[in-house]
Amino acid sequence: METCFLTTFVIILLFCLAETCYGGGVLFSSLPQTLVVSASPQQGQVLNAGEDTITLTWGLNQSFTADMADQLYKNVKVKLCYAPISQVDRAWRKTVDNLSKDKTCQFTIVNKPYQRNQSSDQWMVEKDVPTATYFVRAYAYNSAGEEMAYGQTTDDGKKSSNLFEIRGITGRHLSLNIASACFSAFSLASLFGLFWMERRKVSVKK
Repeated sequence: METCFLTTFVIILLFCLAETCYGGGVLFSSLPQTLVVSASPQQGQVLNAGEDTITLTWGLNQSFTADMADQLYKNVKVKLCYAPISQVDRAWRKTVDNLSKDKTCQFTIVNKPYQRNQSSDQWMVEKDVPTATYFVRAYAYNSAGEEMAYGQTTDDGKKSSNLFEIRGITGRHLSLNIASACFSAFSLASLFGLFWMERRKVSVKK
C-alpha cells in the first residue's frame, strides 16, 4: 500500500515538475514550417514608427496538404519579432522554446481567420514600436488557440537574413529642439547681461 502511494506521489510530482518547466505551452521547436511569409522591407531598410507602412503576404506552403491544413488551422496571426541583435542583454525580449514564455514576437500585425489562398495586408508601423531590428513571423492556430505551425521572413538558423530596422519615436521633435536651443541662448545672453550690469555699477561707484 505504501509502495503504491509512493509511486503515485512520485508520478504526480514529476508531472508537476514538467508543468513547471514547460509551463504547459507549445514548444516552437515542435512546430512545422508550413507557412510562407514575405514582407516588403528590404534587408537593412530603416522604417519610421508612425509613418511607414509594411506590405505583408502569407499562405500555405504548396508542399503541405491543403485539406489537412483546412482541418487543423482556424486562425493566423502575423507578428513583428525582434532579431537576435536586438535581444542581446534584453531579457524582456528573450527567445524561449516554450511559446507561452517566449518574448521574441511582441507585436501582432494581423489577426485573421485562416484561408487556403494567399492573403495580404498592409500595416502602418505603430508609434509605440521601439527602435530595433526586426523580422516577421506568422503562426497558424487551431480551434483551441494553440500554435500549430509557423512561417517567417528570416532564416531558421542565425536569423540574419531579410532583417529590417524600425526607428522609434523618441518624443523629441525639431520644433522642441529649436525652442530648447533658443531658450539656452537667451539664458546665456541674460547671464552675460547681468554680469555686465554688475561690473558697470561697480565702475560707477568707484
